[in-house]
Amino acid sequence: MSNRYKDWLLQAKEEFRWAKSAQEDGNFSLVCFLCQQVAEKSLKAICYYRGADLVKSHSVTEISKFLNLTSEIEEAGKKLDQYYISTRYPDAFTTGAPYIYFTTDQGISALVLAQLVLDCASNEVAHESA
Repeated sequence: MSNRYKDWLLQAKEEFRWAKSAQEDGNFSLVCFLCQQVAEKSLKAICYYRGADLVKSHSVTEISKFLNLTSEIEEAGKKLDQYYISTRYPDAFTTGAPYIYFTTDQGISALVLAQLVLDCASNEVAHESA
C-alpha cells in the first residue's frame, strides 16, 4: 500500500478553501466544521508521512498528542474539536438547529486555527508535498 499523506494534505487544503468560501457566505457552522476537518486531515497527513498504517481518531487534540506536536497545535485542537459534532447535530443543543449558534467571530477564529495546523503539516512534509 502506498503512502497517501499527500492526498490527505491536498484534501485538507481543498477543504480550507471551502471553509473560506463558507465564511464569505455566512455559513459559520459549516466553516467551524470544515476547519476541524482541515486540522484533522492535516495531522493525519503527518501521521501517514511518518509511516502510520491507520489513524482511527477524529480528535485533533488526540492526534496532536500522539504526534508530540507543540502545545499551540494541541490547544488549537481543543478548540476545533468542539466543532466536530456540535456544528452538525441538532441534539448537540437543547433547542434549535445547530447553524443558529455559530458566529462570524467563531468562523474567523476557526480559520486561523485551521491555518495554523495546515501550515504545521505543510512544513513537515514540505520537501515532498505536491
